[in-house]
Amino acid sequence: MHQLWFSPLLAAALVGTASDKREAQPIAPEPSDVQSETLALDRDAHSRLTVPVSIAGAGPYDFMIDTGAQATVVTREISEQLQFPPLGTARLIGMASTRPVELVEIDELQMGSRKIYNLAAPVLEREHVGADGIIGLDSLQDLRVIIDFRKDMIEVVDTSTLKNSNRGYEIIVSGRRHDKQLIISDAVLDGVRTTVVIDTGAQASLGNMALKEKLRMRQRQDVITQDVHGVSAEGEASLVKRLVLQRIALTNVPVTFIDTPAFEAMGLDDKPVLWLGMQHLRMFRRVAIDFSSNEVLFDLPRGLETDWRSRRYNTGL
Repeated sequence: MHQLWFSPLLAAALVGTASDKREAQPIAPEPSDVQSETLALDRDAHSRLTVPVSIAGAGPYDFMIDTGAQATVVTREISEQLQFPPLGTARLIGMASTRPVELVEIDELQMGSRKIYNLAAPVLEREHVGADGIIGLDSLQDLRVIIDFRKDMIEVVDTSTLKNSNRGYEIIVSGRRHDKQLIISDAVLDGVRTTVVIDTGAQASLGNMALKEKLRMRQRQDVITQDVHGVSAEGEASLVKRLVLQRIALTNVPVTFIDTPAFEAMGLDDKPVLWLGMQHLRMFRRVAIDFSSNEVLFDLPRGLETDWRSRRYNTGL
């Protein structure tokens, strides 16, 4: 039986305050000679990103872009409507639970002009996913996903065609691959060296138990979260004073700490790990996640690039 893991915190929401201080670099426009596909974004109830997708000529359907999910997912409603052939079962590891799920074969999935073939997709209930399906890492390899929060647009770029593609991004953070997942291993959270996973499928940011033990947080608030199976789990929310990603520094960062089987499945349960969710990615004008070069690129909000020492950016969260 296959084993798959998904965004640990797919349905949690936190309220807090965050700000950042950044070192500036000149801004230049995005080059126009890049072959890419631009798609209009929609937002679900938790401010995650959905894009229109066609399956075998049917649709469009609203799929969520989830860089924290190992596999592309389809909901039961769509699976029954299109009568996908069965492929057996898989163990799907969510934030709170591990359960067997059906696997179906998707011959062709189209996102803009890009077609992806022969996907083995888990079937989940729409009420737990919050969309018609999920675009996971199996559909994003060797591509750059550019999320433009100013325009509510997303670009899926073929990295083999990129020229001068880093223009316009003030901060470029190098990462490495871990089981298809792009992770940043040199982040520092309140003085604790921390591995960071960029997760567009999660609203809030999630820390594991190893991180909680290192930080020794005193002030905590109980929260309840729900995973892709609809199973609830209790966690603890705290404000972390400072998160540093190379030259990006975020302050007063709300983090939920929870003991989830997803960290163990990825082999990341024994060291401090933070899943950085949409709550903090939305602070930037653009974020590009490049699975070809193993880089995450950040376009800073205007007004911060010239006077970063004396300014703070308040998200109002």
